[in-house]
Amino acid sequence: MAKPKDKTTATEAKLGRRRSKTKAIRAKNSKRGFYAQALSEAEQVLLPEAKEIEGLDEEIALLRVKLTSALEEQPDNMSLMMRGVDLLVKAVAAKYRLSKKSREDLADAINEVLKEIGIALFPSN
Repeated sequence: MAKPKDKTTATEAKLGRRRSKTKAIRAKNSKRGFYAQALSEAEQVLLPEAKEIEGLDEEIALLRVKLTSALEEQPDNMSLMMRGVDLLVKAVAAKYRLSKKSREDLADAINEVLKEIGIALFPSN
């Protein structure tokens, strides 16, 4: 007569298999990026190109175009207009906030300009 399986052991084994699957999925997705699993295959193809874009200029332009289109289709929809304008204002505000890298780059550029001015004013003989 076969021995009945211990319920606890079966549950632990099931959890172990589930954890192994989760680890495998995470390892696969970490190579493509954390959010890649939430994207369709077509979106995943575009992801590397999107990672190369720096700044918000394209996003701001897209928001402006979409807002214009939405308002042409629904000119009386004030809620839509307000949401679109709110997003646009936030994107433009974010564009002009300097990141740490931008601040460092700006500081380096200013430092170089000051050095050049110093050399021009006080040339060494």
